[in-house]
Order: sequence, then C-alpha cells, then structure tokens
Amino acid sequence: YYSLSLAAGAWAKDDHIILQEAAKNHVSVSAIAKLKDETAVTLKGMLLKHLNETYEFSGGTGVILLDIDDDLWKASNIKAGDKVQVVGEVDTHRYKPTDIEVVKIEKVLK
Repeated sequence: YYSLSLAAGAWAKDDHIILQEAAKNHVSVSAIAKLKDETAVTLKGMLLKHLNETYEFSGGTGVILLDIDDDLWKASNIKAGDKVQVVGEVDTHRYKPTDIEVVKIEKVLK
C-alpha cells in the first residue's frame, strides 16, 4: 500500500531537472497563465513585498506570488525592492491564484 504522500512525492521533479528545464524557458509573468502545472520557468524582475507565506514578484508584465522555502529565503540575502532571477515550477491551484514554487532565487546585479 502506498500512502498519498508517497504517491504524490513520486511524481515531483528533482530540483536539478527543474533547473535544466527552466534554463530553456525564460518567461514573462503574463505568459504564466497559459502554462501547465509543474512547468519549469525562469523569471526576472523585482521582489515587491513579503506577504504571509509568499512573496509578491513583478516581472514588468504582471505580478505573481512566489512560494519560497524559509531555508532558501534566509540563504538568499534578498529583500523587497531587489531585482532577482527566480527559477521554479508553475503551481496551479483550484481555489487560489497560480504561483511559482521556487527552487532557486538570486540577486541580479544589473
């Protein structure tokens, strides 16, 4: 017997696969609405503000929420107002807006 968590976990992509796919898939925030769940993407833009458990991000063509693990966030040394490059997966939901499950975030110096 498989528990639901094991079954769900078996389908998740490893971070290195997400990073490989996202390297070829630089998208705008406005394009995300047309993408399928779990599509790996790279976004560039500005971190606007920290909300409860998410971060508001603007890519110039719209705003989307980023879901960033605390460990990743603390290690990033990034704050609101910083220009960033984000790598992650599109995460569609039934009852809330689509967001990005972040696997890598880094400050853009230019």
